[in-house]
Amino acid sequence: MSHFTTVKIQIRNGETLHQVLNELGYKVECDRNVRGYQGNTTQADYVVRQSNGYDLGFRRSGETYDLIADFWGAKINQQEFVNAISQKYAHKTLMKTAQEQGFNIEEEEVLSDGTVRVVVGRWV
Repeated sequence: MSHFTTVKIQIRNGETLHQVLNELGYKVECDRNVRGYQGNTTQADYVVRQSNGYDLGFRRSGETYDLIADFWGAKINQQEFVNAISQKYAHKTLMKTAQEQGFNIEEEEVLSDGTVRVVVGRWV
């Protein structure tokens, strides 16, 4: 019986996802099996190995990626993990898109609640 849970996340770019995971301090392996309960495995595009034998995986599903893990064994806070990845991913995507569209980053600050405020502008 599989203990894997699939969580839909709003991440579209695998390369950016890989960069975000690395920047958050995770060692990422590509195209590997995610390990779970009693040696069960499932394939994923990006895998974060954990020393407890319960990995975290990301698999492309249509236009976005799903997070796949046996969260009981992984012993991580699923919501905090997803929030950290989503926030950093959104920030990287914003910065890249702003630059591609000719905007300059005028100001950037982290507010007391953890929100990142970015002001962009451009001369026309």
